[in-house]
Amino acid sequence: MTVSNAVEVKDEKYKTALVELLYQLADDDFIIAYRGSEWLGLAPHIEEDVAFSSINQDTMGHAAMFYRLLEDLGEGEMNSLAHARGADERRNAIILEEVNGSGTYLVEPNYDWAFAVVRNYFYAQAKKIKIESLKNASYQPLAEAAVKVNMELYYHLLHWKTWFSQLMNSNGEARKRMMNAVEKTVADFAGVLSLGDQGEEMAKAGLIEGEDMLVMRWKNAVEPIFESSNLSLPPLEMQRGNGRNKVHTADLEQAIGTLSEVYNSDPAAAW
Repeated sequence: MTVSNAVEVKDEKYKTALVELLYQLADDDFIIAYRGSEWLGLAPHIEEDVAFSSINQDTMGHAAMFYRLLEDLGEGEMNSLAHARGADERRNAIILEEVNGSGTYLVEPNYDWAFAVVRNYFYAQAKKIKIESLKNASYQPLAEAAVKVNMELYYHLLHWKTWFSQLMNSNGEARKRMMNAVEKTVADFAGVLSLGDQGEEMAKAGLIEGEDMLVMRWKNAVEPIFESSNLSLPPLEMQRGNGRNKVHTADLEQAIGTLSEVYNSDPAAAW
């Protein structure tokens, strides 16, 4: 099924699957970009501060692209979709909403850099797999957006893969923290690769490859990196539920409250 623009989306099953996929893509990028932004001024060194900030800015831009596609499909104004929806309406994976560590950005932040590296590397690789598939999406606006996202994503993945390999191949405390971060991340990372209840319809409609294929491609990409570090990739789990089904934690409610404070002060303003 080929669709050239939003006006032509007349098949309701197709549109339902498309809208669900776009919410997943947008909400994932939106929340992980926010969690990344909380590292501003706290990264290990000034060069990383600049690089990480740039990645987060790109990622938030990607979220805006997906929210714009939802706006074009009649789901609402893009800024409202990003800021005015509650936690119980979000489709992001649970692992992406988790706080960076104890404390807050302004009060004694005790953040875990190993967790940031593992979560972002795993996510960048998963996103790369999805974007490669989305470049062939039957919905042309989504395929075009994927091509644009892919140009920046190459550098994001290279950045986090380098951090992951260097820290995992070090000795002592760094490697120990990385292994702990891997254990923490895999416990819920299956949620990132999940397509939710509409997954089969998405694949059938030619929007994205099936969930099993995405998981296989992700494992094939990540396992050689683990092997080079003399490690085995642990099984992926979804211990706290599936965020695609709008199951979330208090961490997301806190994040949305902070993110949306300015917007909600005057929703009618031009942003």
